[in-house]
Amino acid sequence: MKYLSGMILALFTTLLGFAQTPLEGIITDSRNQPVEGVTITLSQNGRKWTSASTNTGNFSFSAAAGSYELTLEATGKKMIRQHIVLPVPGLQRFRMEDQAFLLEPLEVRSIRASDRAPFTKTNIGKEQIARVNLGQDLPFLLNQTPSVIVASDAGNGIGYTSMRIRGSDVTRINVTLNGIPYNDAESQGSFFVDLPDLASSANSIQIQRGVGTSTNGAGAFGATVNITTNEFNEKAYAESNNNFGSFNTWKNTLKAGSGLINGHFTVDARLSRLKSDGYIDRASSDLKALYLSSAYLSDNTTVRFNIITGTEKTYQAWYGVPEAYRDTYRTYNAAGTEKEGEPYNNQTDNYQQDHYQLFLNQNLGRSWTLNVASFLSRGKGYYEEYKAKQALPNYGLPGFNVGNQVLDTTDLVRDRWLDNYYYGQTFSVQSRNASNEFTIGGSWTIYDGGHYGEVIWAQAGAPKNHRYYDLDAKKTDLNIYTKWLHQLNNNWSLFADLQYKHVVYNMYGFQDNPSLIVKRNFNFVNPKAGISYRKNNWNAYLSYAMANKEPNRDDFEAAQQQQPRKETLHDFELGIEEKTSKYSWSATGYYMLYNNQLVQTGARNDVGAYTRINVPNSYRLGIELQGSVNLNRWVAIQGNAAFSRNKIKSFTNYLTIYNDDFEHVGEEGTAYSNTDISFSPSIVAGGSIILTPVKQLEIGLPAKYVSKQYMDNTQKAERSLRDYYVQDARVIYTIKNFLFNEWNITGYVNNVFNRKYEATGAAYPGIAAGYGPYEDNYYTTMAGTNFMVAVNIRL
Repeated sequence: MKYLSGMILALFTTLLGFAQTPLEGIITDSRNQPVEGVTITLSQNGRKWTSASTNTGNFSFSAAAGSYELTLEATGKKMIRQHIVLPVPGLQRFRMEDQAFLLEPLEVRSIRASDRAPFTKTNIGKEQIARVNLGQDLPFLLNQTPSVIVASDAGNGIGYTSMRIRGSDVTRINVTLNGIPYNDAESQGSFFVDLPDLASSANSIQIQRGVGTSTNGAGAFGATVNITTNEFNEKAYAESNNNFGSFNTWKNTLKAGSGLINGHFTVDARLSRLKSDGYIDRASSDLKALYLSSAYLSDNTTVRFNIITGTEKTYQAWYGVPEAYRDTYRTYNAAGTEKEGEPYNNQTDNYQQDHYQLFLNQNLGRSWTLNVASFLSRGKGYYEEYKAKQALPNYGLPGFNVGNQVLDTTDLVRDRWLDNYYYGQTFSVQSRNASNEFTIGGSWTIYDGGHYGEVIWAQAGAPKNHRYYDLDAKKTDLNIYTKWLHQLNNNWSLFADLQYKHVVYNMYGFQDNPSLIVKRNFNFVNPKAGISYRKNNWNAYLSYAMANKEPNRDDFEAAQQQQPRKETLHDFELGIEEKTSKYSWSATGYYMLYNNQLVQTGARNDVGAYTRINVPNSYRLGIELQGSVNLNRWVAIQGNAAFSRNKIKSFTNYLTIYNDDFEHVGEEGTAYSNTDISFSPSIVAGGSIILTPVKQLEIGLPAKYVSKQYMDNTQKAERSLRDYYVQDARVIYTIKNFLFNEWNITGYVNNVFNRKYEATGAAYPGIAAGYGPYEDNYYTTMAGTNFMVAVNIRL
């Protein structure tokens, strides 16, 4: 009987924990109009429940009886924070007053997808970013979002990193920083290592999967990632973030802000330093960054100037681990090993990137706003490498005499430089009223880049600092778009978006083909349209979007008859979601149909380099599922899973044929049909269990699963990456009002079960004389169990 009564008591206590009482409210503005999209947060003992107001200004919570803190936040509105005890009778009414300043980041609003826009998106707030920001590069902070896969050259997420979204790599993911294009204009990739610790200055990130809405910069063929740092802090603050972890990894960050000075001015600053030896041999990183932002704010005008600069020195680790070493010598690094004896100690990548951004936001009346931004991105750097037995004619040098012999090879050290300017303007004009939101926006940009190489040392036959190539390139991009969001009634909305883009690309020679001059013009028209339905906690949408994209610089290094064509993507998205204070879930189906997608086929260009070829038809078909639930006051579960089918309908793959001297003498082609697109796993899933046993303590158990994927488009098992499951663990302990305002002590263990896995790789199969077909695979191996400890102090 004693045990039975104990069980009944335990059951009763549990039921009390789940017993819910409603909280319903409506939010209006100073003109008594409903306010949509207000973030409502209910807090108790360190746990938080979040909801958002509907288009009628209504919101509701179901929470256990008790004492809570209620917070209402919306851009351009004064925050409301008050104590509340549940249950409370009747409908609660809140009026949000306008801020005294124009605070809304208009440079972001014009290109982001709003709550009513019919596109697939994930919004990540400042607090979410801070919880996972322990020094790893930005892609690793996005690893728990749907369809994302990340990789790291050094194996531990510091230094050069990469990501794929829906199987598309970074050259197909549009990235903007405060609405300004961030992708490299030539490769169209995004190198986050150039701006170390950028996440420490980010206050929100939006990921739109698929084509998304029209934006500035590179074409979005897999996703767009919009990062904003332009934040207003009314009160002065200072923070110190210090991390230490495996592989002698250190991160030190100092942040400070002036708050509002004389009612109009603010200044925010950050200094960061990151150092790591890396998991891979010699894969060290030495990264430094500065962020400085100053702003003037008034009722109708905001002027802001940003300086964002970063320097990186990383030992090269991009060759991958040969298959023979994959399970035995997983940290092997071939970089620098052409030098006899010890590897060359300065086989490094060195780069500095400086961003200057000037913004003007202006109210033009009750419903019209204007944003203009001017920018300059300055980049300069080189990578250095030791090369053995190099043919001097390849460097424009004659042979040299040794006795009676004329020798034409030597060991040497060379630096390959990039020296570029990327500048331009973005703009947007917006009108908003109760039924319509109308936007005209666009950008013009110019890329002026220099490419040159120098021999800085040679055993013989070359003068010091001999410049052996010097090539220029120029690219201009003009983009204009118009968007219209029309609210048919309280529930239905229509969206239309039309973009025109003009690209002019002039390349005055390539390193291995200096006489090849390429001048190409592209004109793109990209329409988008959709419909959405919102009612209470439900949202559903259907959309179509077209994107066109020019090839990358390397694609153009081909004979005239092999010049690449533009790529076109037709993206269809269908989504439904429900959000309540206790749980949320969503499902998105997508069909991405490509025409003339550029893919690797094993073919080589006329100078012997691997090149991408247009294939007529390919597609991605998938479904993305997300969900979260608060089981009770101290247990929450969240997760996502993406299931997809990614196919090339038909193409010809080529194997390189080598002679006895391992010289390229030809290619052998084989036709394939209906094969998987490379690096496109059929399942990508992530999830986390979050425990809050006491107010100050949070325990998180994030995990990631990626199914088998292929390193080329032939779908051959011998050129595949094994599936992997990685379990991490995170503990955050918060101390308030002890010496300082707040301490956050974080411990993070990556890869708890020490799983041996490879995040990406490369395959170079061929046919050798006297041997026949062979496989030659390389893998980006990731670190086993490793840790980070962080101490963050807010003054």
